[in-house]
Amino acid sequence: MTYPFFDRSRLRLKPLTERIHDMTLADVLPLNHPGEPIDDPALPQIVERIVCARRNAAPVILMMGAHVIKSGLSRFVIDLMERGYITHVGMNGAGPIHDFELALVGATTESVARYIQEGQFGLWRETGEINRIVAEGAREGLGYGEALGQAIQEANGKCQIADDNLQSAICHLQPFPHADISILAAGYRLRVPVTVHIGLGYDIIHEHPNCDPAALGQASYHDFLIFAEAITRLQGGVLLNFGTAVMGPEVYLKALAMARNVAHQEGRRINQFTTAVFDLLDLGPDLQHEAPKTDARYYYRPYKTILVRTVQDGGESFYVRGSHRATLPALWRLVAAGGVKRGA
Repeated sequence: MTYPFFDRSRLRLKPLTERIHDMTLADVLPLNHPGEPIDDPALPQIVERIVCARRNAAPVILMMGAHVIKSGLSRFVIDLMERGYITHVGMNGAGPIHDFELALVGATTESVARYIQEGQFGLWRETGEINRIVAEGAREGLGYGEALGQAIQEANGKCQIADDNLQSAICHLQPFPHADISILAAGYRLRVPVTVHIGLGYDIIHEHPNCDPAALGQASYHDFLIFAEAITRLQGGVLLNFGTAVMGPEVYLKALAMARNVAHQEGRRINQFTTAVFDLLDLGPDLQHEAPKTDARYYYRPYKTILVRTVQDGGESFYVRGSHRATLPALWRLVAAGGVKRGA
């Protein structure tokens, strides 16, 4: 060994019951919530493309950052999956953590400012269960999202965690009492792929002594290949990007390159589809041409990758600026009136 390693056995994990949560079930919006006002002419056009895509059996893929869950919008994503409008969900590594914690204890999100001072940020016993579940799923040939979705949906009430002495111990938990607001569980139940695209070292579970990076990497790469296969059918479909500035555009870009490579060999094209980005940045009036390198907007990947480069040979793109709590419920209300049933 050339360089010294951090000794994870020295870490102290605490139970989630000792954590102060910044989000609880009270923050998860019901479907009948009136929503924040938003008036964007792009929304009805995006909805039209979504409805048309599903009527023609083309996919509608949602790439989402964890703030969609933290904004209390899980029910809206799940309902769109149940109605058959969303055919694939792609998350970053933080998404499953918040989804898992909400399903397990009805609360999630910790204050970085509060817990980083004592070195406790992220070091919560139950959350580390994600590492074990994903590793066991990987050994069984499951991807990251499917393994967690299965565990939440079919919980048997048992888990394996580390005690204060970091020895393996068996504990008995209630089956996930709030599985109804889990996007991962909904994906498993509905057979809608929910894929997880991680970066090692990004997420709190990577701090834990039971983290097996090889297993997490294997499971996440498994999910990447599932996502790439979904992109092979994107012709005539829709790709939505909610609040993921790096994972969403980068994973989509590589998957599209792979899909187009094979399509080109087969004499097909994947060039006529719709993309839409939902975020807070002011990108200006011209969304059809990428900004110059001297402009900070050039380095905002959803702009140049999703809105410009990947649709410039036949596709179209839209940008909707606003908070997720305004844009996603507004999109849901319009889509839900479209009349397409699951399986169409």
